Amino acid sequence: MKINLRFFASVRELVGTAQEVLEVAEPLASVGEVRAFLIARGGKWEQALAQGRALRMAHNQVMCGADAAVQDGDEVAFFPPVTGG
Repeated sequence: MKINLRFFASVRELVGTAQEVLEVAEPLASVGEVRAFLIARGGKWEQALAQGRALRMAHNQVMCGADAAVQDGDEVAFFPPVTGG
């Protein structure tokens, strides 16, 4: 399974990359499972994507929750909440 990952703003700064193609042998069923997989890498990944951290997620360029289903070839993005002013 391949998932196209995108990281924006402070998340991008913490993980040190704007995008990555994640290839996993066992399918990940949801955006939340993708996040948990990345957190399990530890270090900067755990810090940037920690469960208690305010974080927005998108699936195929549509805002979503952790339960959004993921399929091979999908895009998942992570970014901090944005405020206007």
